[in-house]
Amino acid sequence: MILEKVETPEDLRKLNNKELLQLASELREFIIDQVSGNPGHLGANLGVVELSIALHYVYGTPNDKLIWDVGHQAYAHKILTGRKDRFHTNRKLNGISGFPKMDESEYDAFGVGHSSTSISAALGIAVAAELHKDPEKQVIAIIGDGSLTGGLAFEGLNNAGIRNTNLLVILNDNRMAIDANVGALSQYLIDISTSKTYNKAKTKLWNLLGKYGPVARNYIRKIQKGLKTTLFSGSNLFESLHFRYFGPVDGHDLIYLIHVLKDLKELKGPKILHCLTVKGKGYKHAEENQTLWHAPGQFNKETGEIIKKAGAQKTPPRYQDVFGCTLLELARMNENIVGITPAMPSGCSMNIMMAEMPHRVFDVGIAEQHAVTFSAGLATQGIVPYCNIYSSFMQRAFDSIIHDVALQKLNVILCLDRAGLVGEDGATHHGVYDIAYMRCIPGITIAAPMDEIDLRNLMYTAQLPNKGPFVIRYPRGNGVYPQWQEAFKEISIGKGRMIKSGADIAILSIGHPGNFALEAAKQLEKERINIAVYDMRFVKPLDEELLHEVLKNFPTIITIEDGSIKGGFGSAVLEFMCDNTYTNKVIRLGIPDEFIQHGKVEELHKICQIDTESIVKTVKDLVPKAVFGIHLNSLK
Repeated sequence: MILEKVETPEDLRKLNNKELLQLASELREFIIDQVSGNPGHLGANLGVVELSIALHYVYGTPNDKLIWDVGHQAYAHKILTGRKDRFHTNRKLNGISGFPKMDESEYDAFGVGHSSTSISAALGIAVAAELHKDPEKQVIAIIGDGSLTGGLAFEGLNNAGIRNTNLLVILNDNRMAIDANVGALSQYLIDISTSKTYNKAKTKLWNLLGKYGPVARNYIRKIQKGLKTTLFSGSNLFESLHFRYFGPVDGHDLIYLIHVLKDLKELKGPKILHCLTVKGKGYKHAEENQTLWHAPGQFNKETGEIIKKAGAQKTPPRYQDVFGCTLLELARMNENIVGITPAMPSGCSMNIMMAEMPHRVFDVGIAEQHAVTFSAGLATQGIVPYCNIYSSFMQRAFDSIIHDVALQKLNVILCLDRAGLVGEDGATHHGVYDIAYMRCIPGITIAAPMDEIDLRNLMYTAQLPNKGPFVIRYPRGNGVYPQWQEAFKEISIGKGRMIKSGADIAILSIGHPGNFALEAAKQLEKERINIAVYDMRFVKPLDEELLHEVLKNFPTIITIEDGSIKGGFGSAVLEFMCDNTYTNKVIRLGIPDEFIQHGKVEELHKICQIDTESIVKTVKDLVPKAVFGIHLNSLK
């Protein structure tokens, strides 16, 4: 077993070609074995096994820097850099992260999790090497063709090309993001990789480069651009950005990759190597259904059967599926409704509408800022766009929300999937800041459903006339009611509701955590502690009438949210109290002012003290236990 002997890249560099090929096979099997029992990202990682080995074989990591884009494809990198024995803890509480993380290993040169960051970060590191007068340091950005659609990637390419900094960008082209890639760039890359005339010429150039080495390189540099322009008119995109383009090459031909990378290591300046890979390579099921096997959950590695949790058929639906089904219902009712998603049609379940109405669903690629402004343009013409972006990714479109949507009072419905703590993906993906960063925007409505029936009704309400910019945030995971497809009802904007009466303490909740508060209230009743629970539904506008009522009747109040305490829902309540000179005692439960690690959602809720058990404890600490079964309030 070669893999057992490889603890660091230094061990890797001692292997011969035969051993390297065996290592690739063993590494792929190790990843399949690990992810089948401990769910994570499978397809993208299987697709870069050979590339990961080649990079660490040729380059002197950790001194040379590998910058992985997103990090969905960094498992082989982690296993080869001293984390093989800990890999069973991947994405688990207190275990290693599913993404590169600087404080986890010196081999993780830059922390990632969101797309399209690698080129800009790599350029910064490469320029720092220039400033430190370290010309031998090599910096490599590895970016997928899906991530290349992000605007930040083009900003990095544009700046890197003009600076003439020594930088290698590896384009890992598997023609997939999570779903199939879309857009003109995707078609452009396909055209490059399928041009027989161009690739024949490129093969000759590669052979010449390898055979004659430095003697031929000046000649190749002179003829390369002319060949690309003459033989294939569309192939000079990267050249026009002052990058020297090489490829496409087979990203699974390990020995040839090593040969190519060694040659490129000797060439200075900005260059791009176009590698063709197969997402899910080496595992039949992952190759055949690349979207499903991006992150399939637990599965039987022998049969490919995905293991479902016991009793899954009886559980309430996922919020994302409720969104997808409801959007299709509404679109049938209102011909002006369209859906917009930045490369996440299956992730947010917009593929349900896409299957029936493909002309009314727009997958714009990984481009959140464009998705929002595109939606704004549609809204100016009477179209009603439901723009669905994960909460953590919506952070990237903040300027567009203010400048293009809110300032112009447009009825764009921003649906924030995965709001709150998302679990094993960790700090880069937790959607805990949206309440705070949305709440400061004038004229915007911010709502959070407590359950899937509320989600449906909020989606219905948002598309009614004159509703303006409308945000609906909902969490990852399952809802509350197995039977949820009720008739639509309009919800009054800025109006909350009492869901349980009480006398001792009032809990004000927003969104799904209201269910934890309600369950806590039921448990506390058994101990003769009687608390009231209010579902506020809206962070903006707040239900001021309801707040006056609560603040006049309850000296002590608890607010609960699955968002940041700093600037969040609880802060909005405190601001209201300050403006109206209330002095009630307020305890705020939510995400503390720190980055929360990865782990199961339930574990993270407990850490942040917003689970049912923690709410019960908080209430007990505030309310003296009843004496002889008589409520304290009844003695007043």
